[in-house]
Amino acid sequence: MINKLLISILSYFIFSVGSVFAADSVSIERGAYLAESIVACGNCHTPKNSNGQPILEKKYAGGFLIEEPPFIAYAPNITMDKETGIGHWSDEEIVRSIREGIRPDGTIIGPPMPTMHYKDMSDNDVKSIVAYMRTLKPIKNVVPKSEYRMPLPPKWVEPVGRIDDIAPDDPAYPAYITSTLGHCDSCHTPRVEGKSQYHLVGLGGVPFVGIFGLNVAAVSSNITPHPDYGLGKWSDADIKKALTKGIRPDGRVLAKVMGFSYYNRINEQDLDAMVRYMRELKPLP
Repeated sequence: MINKLLISILSYFIFSVGSVFAADSVSIERGAYLAESIVACGNCHTPKNSNGQPILEKKYAGGFLIEEPPFIAYAPNITMDKETGIGHWSDEEIVRSIREGIRPDGTIIGPPMPTMHYKDMSDNDVKSIVAYMRTLKPIKNVVPKSEYRMPLPPKWVEPVGRIDDIAPDDPAYPAYITSTLGHCDSCHTPRVEGKSQYHLVGLGGVPFVGIFGLNVAAVSSNITPHPDYGLGKWSDADIKKALTKGIRPDGRVLAKVMGFSYYNRINEQDLDAMVRYMRELKPLP
């Protein structure tokens, strides 16, 4: 009887302490850094004007159009408005939508939402993003439903369990920053029916039609270290300038579909990690 009581007390203490530690690791400041820099949530979820500039009075209110042959996708309203946004979703439901691509009603979130990248986001990072989103102004904005001319799977990934943080000195950190959080592969890797072809990571060539409501197309670049077709001849400073300012070494300006207005807030440690990740990709012509 005493042993059972001790086990019960110890279990309560352990789980209570664990909960406190987990809560202390969730940071609105960390969430703000991620959402407003490397994850660049607003690059899709904030509508843009014809010059590609974000319409800040509609921050995160959705409506940005991304069109590819298999779909016409409108980024949803992710403000805390309870009627047209996600204000009625629980924290757990928002986390699940980010990492598993499933809405509270069980429906699947289609591309270009990079679920296959976000599935590896750590518990603390994804919860920090949600904590930051809770602080944002709710905006009422009805967004059209996306149209898919392709079958969506019953699920993108298996249910995501606990994912620990990855330390900056971990060899996996560059991939975590660039591929998981930055989801760079999602735009710079060819897709077939919305699914990235992972044997061609970084090859580029993905067209974005009708960006900013204009009759033009932007095409993602080759970000592999190929010396002639990729970034092989670029210096580290060249890559960082393209990421944060949208300017290539030859002076050409990148299309504003690229999130450099967010990437200019990435700290130096994470920029270094991104450069390292791209340097280590297979060179593809």
